[in-house]
Amino acid sequence: MIPDTSNARRSILARIRQAQAHGDPAKGSPADLARTRDRDAYLAERPRGFGPSVGADVLEHFSHQAQRMASTIDRVPTEADVPQAIARYLVAQQLSLRIAAWPSFSHIDFGIKDADLPALELEFRAPVGEDLVGLGGAFAGIAETGTLMLLSSEQTPASTHLLPETHIALLHVNRVVAHYEDAFALMRAEHGEPPRAMNLVSGPSRTADIEQTLVMGAHGPYRVHIILIG
Repeated sequence: MIPDTSNARRSILARIRQAQAHGDPAKGSPADLARTRDRDAYLAERPRGFGPSVGADVLEHFSHQAQRMASTIDRVPTEADVPQAIARYLVAQQLSLRIAAWPSFSHIDFGIKDADLPALELEFRAPVGEDLVGLGGAFAGIAETGTLMLLSSEQTPASTHLLPETHIALLHVNRVVAHYEDAFALMRAEHGEPPRAMNLVSGPSRTADIEQTLVMGAHGPYRVHIILIG
């Protein structure tokens, strides 16, 4: 039996926060708030560096760069169209219809309205070893490199975009920003501090460490399929 280390981890982190004069991160101690103000002031007084041009159409640039990084892209008008888009993709790629999905997506009706498409089998939980398809989302899309910014939480487990062979990511078009600095600024504005895990994903996992031969899926998914909503 694998021991539960959650309590021990919480105890260790609490002692570290106390030693550094940090309070409860969920409430924000005076010391934490002061550090946040100092950080924001530091960033505000320093000019931002020049980022690469992404052109007038940020969404088009994001899509182009994501495909250059071997992600595939689909676009649907509304969230209600997402289930059909997922089913079409899985059928075309001859992949499993069984999906481990972010718990935060449990409000979506994943019923298939197209009689020509099969039903999806969704479970709203973190994936386990036998799950081949993970359905997650992205906090933001970064146009300059076609990168997804993913923030972990109980409702958005990081393992969804790391463990399964296929990662399907839902991304609303109004969450696509031009540069990395924009994404980090958005994260600070909405969350204050980074979560326990933040991942920047640019296409499927790959490596060429062995004899310079490109191998996909070396440390993560073989496929990244992005569904843009809006």
